[in-house]
Amino acid sequence: MWRLDHLAVVCSDLAEGAAWAEAALGLPFQNGGKHARYGTHNRLFCLGPDLYLEVIAPDPEAGSQGPRWFGLDGVSGPPRLGNWIVACDDLDAALAASPKGAGEAVDLERGDLKWRISVPKDGSLPMAGGWPTLIEWAPGIRHPATRLADSGLRLKRLTIHHPDAVTIAAMLALRLEDPRIDFETAPIPSLSACFLTPEGDERHLA
Repeated sequence: MWRLDHLAVVCSDLAEGAAWAEAALGLPFQNGGKHARYGTHNRLFCLGPDLYLEVIAPDPEAGSQGPRWFGLDGVSGPPRLGNWIVACDDLDAALAASPKGAGEAVDLERGDLKWRISVPKDGSLPMAGGWPTLIEWAPGIRHPATRLADSGLRLKRLTIHHPDAVTIAAMLALRLEDPRIDFETAPIPSLSACFLTPEGDERHLA
């Protein structure tokens, strides 16, 4: 089975994106790192032992070996929840079961983290973000969420808004079982998420 791995806030400026997400969630992000191949950098936030949130943006001090991932070459306007990343045990098999345009397997590493991830050649998001980016962590890797201080914030609901939401939900039904994930038909693709604080209050990102 596939499983929700992390969510990504995309933005043109990392400091601006982190400030926006911190204001929405009421809690600070931790330092992340740089992704040399795609010329990006991020900050991270723990959502439990197996899920995290990242804010990711182009790194102005770095070049890119081709188009940036997560659609970041064309990102503009205010920060937004822009991508959802789903883990699998066999990325090649997962891509074979995905719709055309889901991307190609790319090998990456940062420090002691090693993973394979699906990225379309043009760096865009599969189905404009309606289909998840797929990731396969290398065997024995300690998941990034376990390396972060736990704020106690938890994901309550992730909603994928998309013109083909019904079709996407049907294609994922046998591969991804997560009661927190909803699909809603909408004219423009987008993501929204609701989080719960330890006190039971709701926080939102979209």
